[in-house]
Amino acid sequence: MQNKRSRALAAMAAAFVLMPGAALAQDAAPAADPGHTAWMLTSTALVLFMTMPGLALFYAGLVRSKNALSVMMQCVSIAALMSVLWFAIGYSLAFSGGNPFVGDFAKGFLAGVDRASVTGAIPETVFFCFQMTFAVITPALIVGAYVERIKFSAVLMFSALWLLFVYAPVAHWVWGGGWLAQRGVMDFAGGLVVHATAGISAIVIAIMLGARDGFPKEQHPPHSPGMTMIGAAMLWVGWFGFNAGSAVMADGNAGMAMLVTHLSAATAALVWAGLEWMRFGKPSMIGAVTGLIAGLATVTPASGYIGPAGGLLLGALGSIVCFFAVSIVKKTWKVDDSLDVFAVHGVGGILGTLGAAVLASEQFGGVGYAATGSMGAQATAQILGVAATVAWSAAASWVIIFVTKALVGLRASENEIEEGLDLTYHGERANNP
Repeated sequence: MQNKRSRALAAMAAAFVLMPGAALAQDAAPAADPGHTAWMLTSTALVLFMTMPGLALFYAGLVRSKNALSVMMQCVSIAALMSVLWFAIGYSLAFSGGNPFVGDFAKGFLAGVDRASVTGAIPETVFFCFQMTFAVITPALIVGAYVERIKFSAVLMFSALWLLFVYAPVAHWVWGGGWLAQRGVMDFAGGLVVHATAGISAIVIAIMLGARDGFPKEQHPPHSPGMTMIGAAMLWVGWFGFNAGSAVMADGNAGMAMLVTHLSAATAALVWAGLEWMRFGKPSMIGAVTGLIAGLATVTPASGYIGPAGGLLLGALGSIVCFFAVSIVKKTWKVDDSLDVFAVHGVGGILGTLGAAVLASEQFGGVGYAATGSMGAQATAQILGVAATVAWSAAASWVIIFVTKALVGLRASENEIEEGLDLTYHGERANNP
Protein backbone atom coordinates (compact mmCIF):
# COMPACT_ATOMS: atom_id res chain seq x y z
CA MET A 1 0.00 0.00 0.00
CA GLN A 2 2.81 2.34 0.90
CA ASN A 3 4.54 1.61 -2.38
CA LYS A 4 1.36 2.43 -4.29
CA ARG A 5 0.98 5.69 -2.38
CA SER A 6 4.60 6.60 -2.97
CA ARG A 7 4.26 5.93 -6.67
CA ALA A 8 1.09 8.05 -6.79
CA LEU A 9 2.80 10.96 -5.02
CA ALA A 10 5.78 10.66 -7.34
CA ALA A 11 3.49 10.74 -10.35
CA MET A 12 1.66 13.80 -9.00
CA ALA A 13 4.97 15.55 -8.35
CA ALA A 14 6.17 14.78 -11.88
CA ALA A 15 2.92 16.05 -13.32
CA PHE A 16 3.23 19.22 -11.24
CA VAL A 17 6.73 19.80 -12.57
CA LEU A 18 5.88 19.01 -16.18
CA MET A 19 2.55 20.78 -16.50
CA PRO A 20 3.95 24.34 -16.52
CA GLY A 21 6.48 23.31 -19.15
CA ALA A 22 3.73 21.78 -21.27
CA ALA A 23 1.65 24.92 -20.98
CA LEU A 24 4.61 27.07 -21.92
CA ALA A 25 5.35 24.82 -24.92
CA GLN A 26 1.79 25.24 -26.14
CA ASP A 27 1.95 29.01 -25.75
CA ALA A 28 5.44 29.43 -27.23
CA ALA A 29 5.80 30.72 -30.76
CA PRO A 30 7.29 28.39 -33.39
CA ALA A 31 11.08 28.40 -33.26
CA ALA A 32 13.40 28.53 -36.23
CA ASP A 33 15.55 25.46 -36.92
CA PRO A 34 19.28 26.36 -36.66
CA GLY A 35 20.37 23.97 -39.41
CA HIS A 36 17.79 25.11 -41.92
CA THR A 37 18.50 28.73 -41.00
CA ALA A 38 22.24 28.31 -41.56
CA TRP A 39 21.63 26.84 -45.02
CA MET A 40 19.26 29.66 -45.97
CA LEU A 41 21.71 32.31 -44.78
CA THR A 42 24.30 30.66 -47.04
CA SER A 43 21.88 30.42 -49.97
CA THR A 44 20.98 34.08 -49.62
CA ALA A 45 24.64 35.07 -49.88
CA LEU A 46 25.09 32.79 -52.90
CA VAL A 47 22.16 34.30 -54.80
CA LEU A 48 23.31 37.88 -54.15
CA PHE A 49 26.77 36.75 -55.31
CA MET A 50 25.13 35.81 -58.63
CA THR A 51 24.28 39.45 -59.35
CA MET A 52 27.32 41.06 -57.78
CA PRO A 53 29.83 40.28 -59.02
CA GLY A 54 28.69 37.29 -61.15
CA LEU A 55 26.18 38.78 -63.56
CA ALA A 56 27.95 42.15 -63.61
CA LEU A 57 31.18 40.52 -64.80
CA PHE A 58 29.42 38.14 -67.18
CA TYR A 59 27.62 40.98 -68.96
CA ALA A 60 30.49 43.49 -68.77
CA GLY A 61 32.84 41.12 -70.55
CA LEU A 62 30.38 40.70 -73.43
CA VAL A 63 30.12 44.39 -74.37
CA ARG A 64 32.62 46.81 -75.87
CA SER A 65 35.19 48.20 -73.45
CA LYS A 66 33.70 51.72 -73.60
CA ASN A 67 30.47 50.39 -72.07
CA ALA A 68 31.77 47.79 -69.61
CA LEU A 69 31.60 50.01 -66.54
CA SER A 70 28.08 51.18 -67.42
CA VAL A 71 26.87 47.57 -67.32
CA MET A 72 28.47 47.05 -63.92
CA MET A 73 26.91 50.27 -62.68
CA GLN A 74 23.50 49.17 -63.91
CA CYS A 75 23.79 45.88 -62.00
CA VAL A 76 24.98 47.57 -58.80
CA SER A 77 22.30 50.26 -58.96
CA ILE A 78 19.53 47.75 -59.65
CA ALA A 79 20.71 45.65 -56.70
CA ALA A 80 20.56 48.64 -54.37
CA LEU A 81 17.27 50.06 -55.65
CA MET A 82 15.44 46.72 -55.73
CA SER A 83 16.55 45.96 -52.17
CA VAL A 84 15.01 49.17 -50.85
CA LEU A 85 11.82 48.73 -52.87
CA TRP A 86 11.51 45.10 -51.75
CA PHE A 87 11.68 46.29 -48.14
CA ALA A 88 9.22 49.12 -48.70
CA ILE A 89 6.50 47.33 -50.64
CA GLY A 90 7.70 44.54 -52.95
CA TYR A 91 7.84 41.78 -50.33
CA SER A 92 4.36 42.64 -49.12
CA LEU A 93 2.91 42.62 -52.64
CA ALA A 94 4.44 39.21 -53.29
CA PHE A 95 3.99 37.39 -49.99
CA SER A 96 1.25 39.00 -47.91
CA GLY A 97 -2.41 37.96 -48.05
CA GLY A 98 -4.17 40.20 -50.53
CA ASN A 99 -6.06 38.29 -53.21
CA PRO A 100 -5.21 35.60 -55.80
CA PHE A 101 -3.57 38.19 -58.08
CA VAL A 102 -1.49 40.42 -55.81
CA GLY A 103 -0.67 40.82 -52.14
CA ASP A 104 -1.61 43.74 -49.93
CA PHE A 105 0.37 46.32 -47.95
CA ALA A 106 0.21 44.48 -44.62
CA LYS A 107 3.96 43.80 -44.54
CA GLY A 108 5.13 47.05 -46.10
CA PHE A 109 8.41 48.13 -44.48
CA LEU A 110 8.30 44.70 -42.77
CA ALA A 111 5.49 45.76 -40.46
CA GLY A 112 4.95 43.13 -37.77
CA VAL A 113 8.18 41.26 -38.56
CA ASP A 114 10.74 40.99 -35.77
CA ARG A 115 13.46 38.63 -34.56
CA ALA A 116 10.93 36.07 -33.39
CA SER A 117 8.93 35.97 -36.64
CA VAL A 118 9.19 32.61 -38.41
CA THR A 119 8.33 31.46 -41.92
CA GLY A 120 8.33 27.68 -42.10
CA ALA A 121 11.47 26.58 -40.26
CA ILE A 122 13.50 29.78 -40.67
CA PRO A 123 13.29 33.36 -39.38
CA GLU A 124 11.09 35.53 -41.59
CA THR A 125 13.94 38.03 -41.86
CA VAL A 126 16.02 35.33 -43.56
CA PHE A 127 13.14 34.37 -45.86
CA PHE A 128 12.72 38.06 -46.71
CA CYS A 129 16.42 38.41 -47.56
CA PHE A 130 16.47 35.22 -49.63
CA GLN A 131 13.48 36.36 -51.68
CA MET A 132 15.02 39.83 -51.96
CA THR A 133 18.04 38.42 -53.78
CA PHE A 134 15.66 36.95 -56.39
CA ALA A 135 13.99 40.35 -56.74
CA VAL A 136 17.47 41.81 -57.31
CA ILE A 137 18.74 39.43 -59.98
CA THR A 138 15.56 39.23 -62.08
CA PRO A 139 15.47 42.86 -63.33
CA ALA A 140 19.27 42.73 -63.53
CA LEU A 141 18.97 39.92 -66.09
CA ILE A 142 17.08 42.31 -68.38
CA VAL A 143 20.18 44.54 -68.53
CA GLY A 144 21.55 42.20 -71.20
CA ALA A 145 18.82 43.25 -73.63
CA TYR A 146 19.53 46.99 -73.62
CA VAL A 147 23.27 47.37 -73.03
CA GLU A 148 25.29 50.08 -74.81
CA ARG A 149 22.36 52.33 -75.77
CA ILE A 150 19.98 53.13 -72.89
CA LYS A 151 19.80 56.14 -70.58
CA PHE A 152 20.84 55.43 -67.02
CA SER A 153 17.76 57.22 -65.70
CA ALA A 154 15.61 54.92 -67.84
CA VAL A 155 17.29 51.86 -66.31
CA LEU A 156 16.36 53.01 -62.82
CA MET A 157 12.77 53.96 -63.61
CA PHE A 158 12.04 50.90 -65.73
CA SER A 159 13.52 48.52 -63.16
CA ALA A 160 11.61 50.08 -60.26
CA LEU A 161 8.26 49.96 -62.03
CA TRP A 162 8.98 46.50 -63.38
CA LEU A 163 9.63 45.08 -59.93
CA LEU A 164 6.30 46.38 -58.63
CA PHE A 165 4.07 45.64 -61.61
CA VAL A 166 5.61 42.52 -63.17
CA TYR A 167 7.84 40.66 -60.74
CA ALA A 168 5.88 41.06 -57.50
CA PRO A 169 2.48 40.04 -58.94
CA VAL A 170 3.86 36.97 -60.72
CA ALA A 171 5.79 35.97 -57.59
CA HIS A 172 2.50 36.19 -55.70
CA TRP A 173 0.71 34.08 -58.33
CA VAL A 174 3.24 31.27 -58.06
CA TRP A 175 4.97 31.46 -54.67
CA GLY A 176 2.69 33.65 -52.57
CA GLY A 177 -0.38 31.42 -52.64
CA GLY A 178 -1.92 33.14 -55.67
CA TRP A 179 -4.07 31.75 -58.43
CA LEU A 180 -1.36 29.76 -60.22
CA ALA A 181 -0.26 28.14 -56.97
CA GLN A 182 -3.88 27.17 -56.35
CA ARG A 183 -3.90 25.40 -59.72
CA GLY A 184 -0.81 23.38 -58.85
CA VAL A 185 1.69 25.09 -61.17
CA MET A 186 5.23 23.80 -60.61
CA ASP A 187 7.95 26.44 -60.51
CA PHE A 188 10.50 25.42 -57.93
CA ALA A 189 13.02 28.25 -58.26
CA GLY A 190 11.85 30.67 -60.95
CA GLY A 191 11.32 29.37 -64.47
CA LEU A 192 8.23 31.57 -64.63
CA VAL A 193 8.83 34.08 -61.84
CA VAL A 194 12.42 34.87 -62.85
CA HIS A 195 13.39 33.64 -66.31
CA ALA A 196 10.12 33.91 -68.25
CA THR A 197 9.30 37.37 -66.88
CA ALA A 198 12.81 38.66 -67.55
CA GLY A 199 13.10 37.02 -70.97
CA ILE A 200 9.77 38.28 -72.29
CA SER A 201 10.32 41.77 -70.92
CA ALA A 202 13.80 41.78 -72.42
CA ILE A 203 12.62 41.20 -75.95
CA VAL A 204 9.89 43.82 -75.56
CA ILE A 205 12.35 46.48 -74.44
CA ALA A 206 14.86 45.46 -77.14
CA ILE A 207 12.21 46.03 -79.80
CA MET A 208 11.00 49.33 -78.36
CA LEU A 209 14.52 50.67 -77.72
CA GLY A 210 15.91 49.82 -81.14
CA ALA A 211 19.14 48.11 -82.14
CA ARG A 212 22.73 49.07 -81.49
CA ASP A 213 24.58 50.92 -84.22
CA GLY A 214 25.33 48.73 -87.23
CA PHE A 215 23.12 45.81 -86.13
CA PRO A 216 22.70 43.22 -87.62
CA LYS A 217 25.50 43.59 -90.18
CA GLU A 218 28.16 44.76 -87.76
CA GLN A 219 29.14 42.43 -84.99
CA HIS A 220 30.41 43.75 -81.67
CA PRO A 221 32.75 41.09 -80.25
CA PRO A 222 33.11 40.82 -76.47
CA HIS A 223 35.93 42.98 -75.15
CA SER A 224 36.89 40.49 -72.43
CA PRO A 225 35.87 36.83 -72.85
CA GLY A 226 37.94 36.02 -69.77
CA MET A 227 35.83 38.37 -67.66
CA THR A 228 32.71 36.70 -69.02
CA MET A 229 34.03 33.26 -68.08
CA ILE A 230 34.75 34.42 -64.52
CA GLY A 231 31.24 35.84 -64.24
CA ALA A 232 29.72 32.63 -65.59
CA ALA A 233 31.67 30.57 -63.05
CA MET A 234 30.30 32.74 -60.26
CA LEU A 235 26.79 32.30 -61.60
CA TRP A 236 27.24 28.52 -61.69
CA VAL A 237 28.34 28.43 -58.06
CA GLY A 238 25.66 30.89 -56.96
CA TRP A 239 22.97 28.86 -58.70
CA PHE A 240 23.32 26.19 -56.01
CA GLY A 241 21.84 28.71 -53.58
CA PHE A 242 19.28 29.76 -56.18
CA ASN A 243 17.89 26.27 -56.79
CA ALA A 244 18.83 24.18 -53.76
CA GLY A 245 18.02 27.13 -51.49
CA SER A 246 14.49 27.19 -52.89
CA ALA A 247 13.79 24.06 -50.84
CA VAL A 248 13.87 26.55 -47.91
CA MET A 249 15.46 23.87 -45.73
CA ALA A 250 18.53 21.68 -45.66
CA ASP A 251 17.14 18.30 -46.65
CA GLY A 252 17.18 15.65 -49.37
CA ASN A 253 15.08 17.82 -51.65
CA ALA A 254 17.73 20.54 -51.51
CA GLY A 255 20.41 17.97 -52.19
CA MET A 256 18.61 16.62 -55.25
CA ALA A 257 18.00 20.14 -56.54
CA MET A 258 21.72 20.87 -56.25
CA LEU A 259 22.61 17.64 -58.06
CA VAL A 260 20.29 18.14 -61.01
CA THR A 261 21.33 21.79 -61.28
CA HIS A 262 24.97 20.84 -61.67
CA LEU A 263 24.27 18.02 -64.10
CA SER A 264 22.13 20.26 -66.28
CA ALA A 265 24.77 23.01 -66.43
CA ALA A 266 27.58 20.58 -67.23
CA THR A 267 25.59 18.80 -69.94
CA ALA A 268 24.44 22.05 -71.52
CA ALA A 269 27.98 23.47 -71.69
CA LEU A 270 29.22 20.35 -73.50
CA VAL A 271 26.27 20.28 -75.91
CA TRP A 272 26.57 23.98 -76.84
CA ALA A 273 30.31 23.63 -77.44
CA GLY A 274 29.64 20.55 -79.56
CA LEU A 275 27.04 22.37 -81.64
CA GLU A 276 29.51 25.20 -82.31
CA TRP A 277 32.22 22.70 -83.17
CA MET A 278 29.99 21.04 -85.76
CA ARG A 279 28.61 24.29 -87.17
CA PHE A 280 31.62 26.61 -87.10
CA GLY A 281 34.56 24.24 -86.83
CA LYS A 282 35.66 25.51 -83.39
CA PRO A 283 34.08 25.40 -79.94
CA SER A 284 34.28 28.82 -78.28
CA MET A 285 34.61 29.62 -74.61
CA ILE A 286 31.81 32.19 -74.88
CA GLY A 287 29.62 29.47 -76.39
CA ALA A 288 30.41 26.98 -73.63
CA VAL A 289 29.54 29.40 -70.83
CA THR A 290 26.42 30.58 -72.65
CA GLY A 291 25.39 26.94 -72.86
CA LEU A 292 25.90 26.34 -69.16
CA ILE A 293 23.72 29.40 -68.36
CA ALA A 294 21.06 28.01 -70.70
CA GLY A 295 21.21 24.70 -68.85
CA LEU A 296 20.90 26.43 -65.49
CA ALA A 297 17.93 28.52 -66.61
CA THR A 298 16.20 25.48 -68.09
CA VAL A 299 16.54 23.26 -65.03
CA THR A 300 15.56 25.99 -62.55
CA PRO A 301 11.76 25.53 -62.52
CA ALA A 302 12.01 21.74 -62.43
CA SER A 303 14.99 21.36 -60.08
CA GLY A 304 12.98 20.41 -57.00
CA TYR A 305 10.71 17.95 -58.80
CA ILE A 306 12.97 15.84 -61.02
CA GLY A 307 15.73 13.24 -60.70
CA PRO A 308 19.26 13.06 -62.18
CA ALA A 309 18.03 11.76 -65.55
CA GLY A 310 15.76 14.78 -65.79
CA GLY A 311 18.71 17.09 -65.09
CA LEU A 312 20.75 15.58 -67.92
CA LEU A 313 17.85 15.72 -70.34
CA LEU A 314 16.88 19.31 -69.55
CA GLY A 315 20.51 20.39 -69.87
CA ALA A 316 20.78 18.86 -73.33
CA LEU A 317 17.38 20.10 -74.54
CA GLY A 318 17.90 23.55 -73.07
CA SER A 319 21.25 23.94 -74.79
CA ILE A 320 19.96 22.79 -78.20
CA VAL A 321 16.76 24.87 -78.16
CA CYS A 322 18.43 28.01 -76.81
CA PHE A 323 21.32 27.67 -79.28
CA PHE A 324 18.95 27.92 -82.23
CA ALA A 325 16.78 30.52 -80.48
CA VAL A 326 19.76 32.90 -80.40
CA SER A 327 20.06 32.70 -84.17
CA ILE A 328 16.32 33.06 -84.73
CA VAL A 329 16.03 36.20 -82.61
CA LYS A 330 18.97 38.00 -84.17
CA LYS A 331 19.01 36.73 -87.75
CA THR A 332 15.38 35.89 -88.50
CA TRP A 333 13.51 38.34 -86.26
CA LYS A 334 16.37 40.90 -86.46
CA VAL A 335 15.86 41.94 -82.84
CA ASP A 336 18.95 43.17 -81.00
CA ASP A 337 18.45 41.39 -77.70
CA SER A 338 22.12 42.12 -77.24
CA LEU A 339 23.21 39.46 -74.75
CA ASP A 340 20.48 36.92 -75.57
CA VAL A 341 18.29 37.34 -72.50
CA PHE A 342 15.15 36.10 -74.22
CA ALA A 343 16.83 33.28 -76.15
CA VAL A 344 18.66 31.90 -73.09
CA HIS A 345 16.63 32.85 -70.03
CA GLY A 346 13.15 33.28 -71.50
CA VAL A 347 13.22 30.25 -73.78
CA GLY A 348 15.13 28.15 -71.26
CA GLY A 349 12.82 29.02 -68.38
CA ILE A 350 9.70 28.28 -70.41
CA LEU A 351 11.12 25.01 -71.72
CA GLY A 352 12.02 23.87 -68.21
CA THR A 353 8.59 24.84 -66.88
CA LEU A 354 6.89 22.72 -69.52
CA GLY A 355 9.41 19.90 -69.16
CA ALA A 356 8.71 19.66 -65.43
CA ALA A 357 5.25 18.30 -66.25
CA VAL A 358 6.82 15.22 -67.83
CA LEU A 359 10.05 14.75 -65.89
CA ALA A 360 8.39 15.03 -62.48
CA SER A 361 6.98 11.57 -63.15
CA GLU A 362 8.19 8.92 -60.70
CA GLN A 363 9.21 6.85 -63.73
CA PHE A 364 11.97 9.42 -64.37
CA GLY A 365 12.96 9.70 -60.71
CA GLY A 366 10.69 12.67 -60.01
CA VAL A 367 8.37 13.42 -57.11
CA GLY A 368 5.08 12.71 -58.88
CA TYR A 369 1.94 14.80 -59.13
CA ALA A 370 0.52 15.28 -55.65
CA ALA A 371 -0.99 18.68 -56.49
CA THR A 372 -2.70 17.85 -59.80
CA GLY A 373 -2.93 14.06 -59.82
CA SER A 374 -1.58 13.21 -63.27
CA MET A 375 0.91 14.17 -65.96
CA GLY A 376 -1.85 15.47 -68.22
CA ALA A 377 -3.35 17.69 -65.53
CA GLN A 378 0.12 18.96 -64.62
CA ALA A 379 0.89 19.76 -68.26
CA THR A 380 -2.33 21.77 -68.48
CA ALA A 381 -1.35 23.71 -65.35
CA GLN A 382 2.15 24.38 -66.70
CA ILE A 383 0.83 25.63 -70.04
CA LEU A 384 -1.58 27.93 -68.23
CA GLY A 385 1.26 29.27 -66.10
CA VAL A 386 3.45 29.96 -69.12
CA ALA A 387 0.65 31.64 -71.09
CA ALA A 388 -0.37 33.88 -68.20
CA THR A 389 3.20 34.87 -67.33
CA VAL A 390 4.14 35.62 -70.95
CA ALA A 391 1.01 37.68 -71.59
CA TRP A 392 1.27 39.70 -68.37
CA SER A 393 5.02 40.30 -68.70
CA ALA A 394 4.71 41.49 -72.30
CA ALA A 395 1.71 43.76 -71.74
CA ALA A 396 2.88 45.28 -68.46
CA SER A 397 6.42 45.80 -69.77
CA TRP A 398 5.11 47.62 -72.84
CA VAL A 399 3.17 50.02 -70.61
CA ILE A 400 6.14 50.52 -68.26
CA ILE A 401 8.50 51.23 -71.17
CA PHE A 402 5.99 53.67 -72.67
CA VAL A 403 5.70 55.52 -69.33
CA THR A 404 9.48 55.53 -68.84
CA LYS A 405 10.06 56.93 -72.31
CA ALA A 406 7.50 59.68 -71.73
CA LEU A 407 8.95 60.71 -68.36
CA VAL A 408 12.74 60.43 -68.69
CA GLY A 409 13.41 59.21 -72.22
CA LEU A 410 14.70 55.81 -73.20
CA ARG A 411 17.54 55.81 -75.71
CA ALA A 412 20.84 57.58 -75.21
CA SER A 413 21.79 60.17 -77.83
CA GLU A 414 23.94 59.13 -80.76
CA ASN A 415 26.86 61.19 -79.41
CA GLU A 416 26.57 59.50 -76.04
CA ILE A 417 26.46 56.08 -77.67
CA GLU A 418 29.44 56.88 -79.85
CA GLU A 419 31.57 58.07 -76.96
CA GLY A 420 30.45 55.19 -74.76
CA LEU A 421 28.17 55.15 -71.77
CA ASP A 422 31.02 54.74 -69.29
CA LEU A 423 32.22 58.31 -69.73
CA THR A 424 29.00 60.03 -70.78
CA TYR A 425 26.92 58.80 -67.82
CA HIS A 426 29.44 57.93 -65.13
CA GLY A 427 32.62 59.87 -65.92
CA GLU A 428 34.76 56.77 -65.53
CA ARG A 429 36.24 53.96 -67.55
CA ALA A 430 36.30 50.29 -66.69
CA ASN A 431 39.94 50.21 -67.75
CA ASN A 432 42.15 53.29 -67.77
CA PRO A 433 45.08 53.40 -70.26
